[in-house]
Order: sequence, then C-alpha cells, then structure tokens
Amino acid sequence: MRALVDIRESLNIAVSAIWANKARGVLTTLGIVIGIVAVTTTMTAFNGMQSAFRQSAAAVGADVVYVSRMPWIIMGNWWEFRNRPNLNMDEAEALREAFEGEAIVNPTMDTRQDLKYRSEIMEGVTVIGTTEKLPIVTSRLPETGRFLMTYDVSYKKNVVVIGTTVAEGLFGTTSPINKEMNIGPAKFRVIGVMEKQGGNTFGGPDFDRQVFIPISTYVKVYGGRHFGDVDIAVKAPSPDAVEDLEYEVIGEMRKIRKLRPAEDNDFSINKLDSLMGAFNSVVGVVLLVGLLVTSIALFVGGIGVMNIMFVSVTERTREIGIRKAIGARRHSILLQFLLESAIICLIGGLIGIGLATLVTFGINASGMMPASVSPGILVTSVVIAMVVGVFAGFVPAWKGARLDPIEALRYE
Repeated sequence: MRALVDIRESLNIAVSAIWANKARGVLTTLGIVIGIVAVTTTMTAFNGMQSAFRQSAAAVGADVVYVSRMPWIIMGNWWEFRNRPNLNMDEAEALREAFEGEAIVNPTMDTRQDLKYRSEIMEGVTVIGTTEKLPIVTSRLPETGRFLMTYDVSYKKNVVVIGTTVAEGLFGTTSPINKEMNIGPAKFRVIGVMEKQGGNTFGGPDFDRQVFIPISTYVKVYGGRHFGDVDIAVKAPSPDAVEDLEYEVIGEMRKIRKLRPAEDNDFSINKLDSLMGAFNSVVGVVLLVGLLVTSIALFVGGIGVMNIMFVSVTERTREIGIRKAIGARRHSILLQFLLESAIICLIGGLIGIGLATLVTFGINASGMMPASVSPGILVTSVVIAMVVGVFAGFVPAWKGARLDPIEALRYE
C-alpha cells in the first residue's frame, strides 16, 4: 500500500513539473519524436515487405517440390550450374509417369514476348506454357473466365489466360474475354483473367504481368520440345509428405538422366523453405542495419532528455531538500524524476507513432514500397520510448536522490 502511495505522489509531482514547463517539455520531446518516427517507420516497412513477400511466395506452394536446371538461390560456382543440361519435355513426361497416381506433376516453360491488341502494345511480357494442373499446384485461379483445360493442351489450342496488369494495359476497362490478341507472331483468344497477385518487392516476377498458354501450344509456336528449359513442379499429397517426396523425386530424376552413383545431380531441387530462408537472412540483415542507423536519432533524443533532467534536478534542488527534510526517502525522489523522464518520452513516443502512421500511409499511397503497421509494432515503439525515458532519467534521478538535505536546503 505504501508503495502505491509513493507512486501516486511521485506521478502527481512529475506531471505537475512537466505542466509547469510545457515549452521545455515540448522541445525535449522532439528528439524522441524523431527517433520513434525513424524506428517505427523502419519496422513498418520491414513488416510490409515481409507480408508482400509471403503473399507473393504463397503462389510457390509450401507442399510443392520444383525440379529445375538452376537453383533459385546460387551459393557457389555459378558456372557449374550454368553448364548443366536443360530439362526437357521428355524428362517431364517420364517424371509424370513415375508419379502417376501418387503426386501431381506439372511442367512449365517460359519466354518473353511482346503482346499486342489493336494499337496497344506491351513489351517483354512473361509467357508461360503450362497445363490445366497449374491452379492445383499453385492455388492461383482466374478471376473471370476460365483457366486452361485438358482439351486445350491436348489439341494445342491458341488460347491464353492473362494477368490483371496485362488486362488493364491492353484492354483497359473493356472485358478481354473472347478477344483476340497477338503474343509474338501468333494470335491467341483470351479465355480468362487471373486474380490479382502482386509483384515481388525484391525484383522477382510480377505475377500480374504474365500470360498462360497450353504448353503444347508453347512448343508448337516457340519450339523447345527437346532443347527448351522446362521447370517441373511436383505437388505432394500433403504438406507432411514433402520431405519424402523430395528424396523420391531426386531418385527418379537420377534414373531418368541415367546418372551413376558417384555422379553429382545435374539438376536442382527447389522448395519454398529455401526461398523463405534466403529472404529472412537478407532482410534480417537489412532490418538490423536500418534499426542501428535509426537508433542513432533515438540515442540523440535520449541524450537531450538526460540533459534536461539534469537541469530540472539542479533547478529543484531546494525542493528536493524540503521533501527530504519532511521525510521523503531516496527511492521516492528517484521515482519522481524517473517518472517525469518516462512521461516525457512516452508523450514523444505517442506523437512519433502518430507521425509514423501517417508516413506509412503516405508510403503505401505513393506505391514506392509496401509498409504495414501492426499492433505489435505500436506496442514495441511505446516500450522503446519508455525504456529510453527510464535510462535517460536514471542518472539525473540518482543524483537528485543522493543529495544531502542540508546542502540542498542551502542551495540558491
């Protein structure tokens, strides 16, 4: 009970002291405001980038194993991977037969072509040759129209499903369904528009700037049956079976490529885990550096608060002497000045959070990069502001608490 009384009295004195010096308090909080804005904005930018990456990476699928010529993340001799032979459609077909009834196998090939509809042209759009199994493997579905069907693949139909960016760029507000467009030298009929996915923040593929055609049509128009580079997706029956599936895929691919036991794999196995691991490693370092840099502003703000608290203790030396003379203990004086410093920093932190939220909205509105404010970030920012206040005020508060009451009463 005594402790609660001390806290209440110290809080009242601290608030009264801040209110009595409003102009000084406002100026003192500026350093904390700047520091909290910098730290909070850094965390919101990281949070937004992480959310955008996870959303984009969701199209890869956590239960899918990808067989490719090159690894997604190269951590070694690039020339070693470059000299590997391409995967071709015959190998994709052999892998499909090996996993018939056990797992879904979907081959894809891609190239870049210019698209044209009437006078509208889009250059360098990714054209993906695939099968009707792609929505099952990636969970990507058309928003309007339909996706490819077995019939389209079997009969090499010139049909295409386009991304939302392509739909807006070529057709504007007009519905593209059943319209004819050129993909390179060939005409295709639009049968669907994919749901909006969003692009990768770190220079990865823009999923909305892609078009999908039957892989059989892709080979017919652009070639590559025996020499093209095929990526093969193998979807596990359940997320728990991915690890076992990976070993089975490696074994089947070694059989298909007739590799001897002593020979290394001349293909790569890629999964979402490796992509997420690389992302977390790179962005974690970026976040750490960003926080270290922005923390300098917070450190400077804390130094400013400490200086003001030293001034406050010096100005109120006689007050401290009087309080001690009538029975105030050291911890009461210490608590009084710690609360005063913490409240100043808390006010600055709250103002900084408000400004950081406005900055975040501005970043999102400008489209420069994704940024996202979460309750966790707001709580963390408040805690950081309070901790800075306690540390900044501790030395001045300790100085005030240790003053001799007789010497303090003599101070002028």
